[in-house]
Amino acid sequence: MLTWFFNDVAAMIVATGALVGAGSALLGVFLVLRGAGMLTHAISHSILLGIVIAWMLSGQTSGPFVLAAAALAGLLSVVMTEALARSNLVRMDAAIGLVFPALFALGVLLISLNARNVHLDEHAVLLGEIGFVWLDTVQLGGHGVPRAMLAVGTLTLLNLLFVTLFYKELKLASFDAALAHALGFAPGILFYALLGLTSATAVASFDAVGVVLFLAFVIVPPSAALLLTDRLWLVILLSVLMAVGSSLAGYLLAVRWNVSIGGMMALMTGLCLVAALLAGPRHGVIARQLRQRGQRAENDARSLVAHLYNHEAGPEAAEENTVRALHDHLLWSEAQARRVILHGLDRGLVERRGEALHLTPKGRAVAFQIFEPWRRGDEAEAAQEIRG
Repeated sequence: MLTWFFNDVAAMIVATGALVGAGSALLGVFLVLRGAGMLTHAISHSILLGIVIAWMLSGQTSGPFVLAAAALAGLLSVVMTEALARSNLVRMDAAIGLVFPALFALGVLLISLNARNVHLDEHAVLLGEIGFVWLDTVQLGGHGVPRAMLAVGTLTLLNLLFVTLFYKELKLASFDAALAHALGFAPGILFYALLGLTSATAVASFDAVGVVLFLAFVIVPPSAALLLTDRLWLVILLSVLMAVGSSLAGYLLAVRWNVSIGGMMALMTGLCLVAALLAGPRHGVIARQLRQRGQRAENDARSLVAHLYNHEAGPEAAEENTVRALHDHLLWSEAQARRVILHGLDRGLVERRGEALHLTPKGRAVAFQIFEPWRRGDEAEAAQEIRG
């Protein structure tokens, strides 16, 4: 089984993308919850400076030392950003926009001055090429394992271990940092640990998929999952599933249409977000439209009940409690009036006797709630049942 897997180019490409997606989504959920999604953008561009400095010191373009240096450069960008934001001279979004371009530009300048003849450039960091991960392998257990897959797999396991061990602390710090601090959970240290793992994941990912796809995985699936549910454990699970599914679907479509594999994977995460935005059970566009339509129907039904209640005991009841009166007094079109009447009939609020409309006991209970909300008893209970 393993021999087949490591000899199958497609399987290694999809597995690498899935590992990057899963590892990024695990951390991205908490970053999005804290409103720190844009910090990943700063981290992912600042790591270039760390890679260049590590190469200048060691002559290596990969390895643990490079990984650590790049991760530290990512953390440096976060520290500088927060320090600038705390100065109250600029807002956080402006601070991010000031810090990471400066660090990224410094990295580019160092490359142009010192690494012109070395295979090290900003385009490799930003774009990557997941389709070539199978070309660079290391021997492990008698199998040629892609170096990039091994790196991102290790980071994904570390991210999973971190989230599992500190799930409660991360949950509390994400929703109420002040309470977490009062309980002695050190949310600041936890946040920097989260960002440190994000930096390391970005570095491990850049050679395989590039920064662009990493950003898509770390932000888009968690954002989509948050539109589908409010349960944190389910948000994490859905984020990982969407990231893995986007990797598989992106590869299959990229091969079919002969386009960029990484670009198609990123596009699939965007489609997941669009689907969640449209079909989310609570926050989706369709659900909101249905709720608004239901609320409008309920408001119209209450207007009908109020109109009938105002005129049912008067001498003008025979004239006012008709479809024509609804058009004249409530300015409803004939189609709208008939629609509201049908809704009232279905809800048991009104009944029709010839051309006249009359309130039912349930409809009268709603009228009592509108005009005499202080009333209690059977009428109020019936009204509550109708509203529910």
